[in-house]
Amino acid sequence: MKAAPPLRVLVTGASGLLGSGVARRLVESGADVVTLQRRPSGVAGARDVLGTVTDAAAVERAMSGRDTVVHVAAKVSVSGPAQEFEQVNIGGTATVLESARRAGAERFVHISSPSVAHAGTSIVGEGAGPADPDRARGHYARTKAAGELLALAADGADLRVLALRPHLMWGPGDTQLTERIIDRARAGRMPLLGPAAALIDTLYSDNAVDAVVAAVAAVDRVHGEALVVTNGEPRPVGELIRGLATAGGAPEPRLRIPGGLARRAGAVIERIWEAADLGRDGDEPPLTRFLAEQLSTAHWFDQRRTRAKLDWVPAVSIDRGLELLAAHYRRR
Repeated sequence: MKAAPPLRVLVTGASGLLGSGVARRLVESGADVVTLQRRPSGVAGARDVLGTVTDAAAVERAMSGRDTVVHVAAKVSVSGPAQEFEQVNIGGTATVLESARRAGAERFVHISSPSVAHAGTSIVGEGAGPADPDRARGHYARTKAAGELLALAADGADLRVLALRPHLMWGPGDTQLTERIIDRARAGRMPLLGPAAALIDTLYSDNAVDAVVAAVAAVDRVHGEALVVTNGEPRPVGELIRGLATAGGAPEPRLRIPGGLARRAGAVIERIWEAADLGRDGDEPPLTRFLAEQLSTAHWFDQRRTRAKLDWVPAVSIDRGLELLAAHYRRR
């Protein structure tokens, strides 16, 4: 029997840890991979197109001949002008979707975030829940919610769309969460809020890559919905923060702030930061209301539907991931 032709995949945002990992794994599987991002992806065997998802011409060049899209690119930060998040997370998603339709792409895996359905209260063993831009907290979550809704609205017989929501990804090379915790702990500025006992689930970076690749394989039969992806190992937030800090060679965080006080202080700091334009050089405030809520409320998810739909289970446990992270920092 004749072998199926290789997938022709576009991966956006492949200069980041998740996007580059997905592009690399797809190349290894035999796929024909094009990447779109501002700087070279460093993925051997992939063809880079340099540009942004807000540039329709660059998206068209990258999309040419593609039958599958993995849309990872996003504006990710806890602060910054709303317009910047809207341009990338909503406008950029719309541009990539429209280009995919014109190119005749058949599959679209949209990388979203559990924050799109988080209104600041605890999430305990729930499923994905609907994205809600009106209730999501902060510019990032609101615009990612709107972008996910755009993507899922495009699902149909011709273009099958599946949204994945990786939850708090960490691991070697991660600058969004891992290095921030380690750097702040090293500087004595990583607070534990309240008793730091709220259960949260996270996702080791290799598992995140595996899940996205599994989604590419599954999207023909599983589409039109969102799935949260985690390790499925809820731990107290304080335990996880201490584990990441010490794996990176930093001392255990000792600073403790009551959760209610942190949320109020975060809201004030956020307003001052934006009013004074203190983030114009990319600096982020030491605390925001969103961060305080994330560090003081439970948020873990039932993973049974995700694992069944994707035919996937995490290969690396949290404990093993912390060992690998510590080995990574020892080598550095």
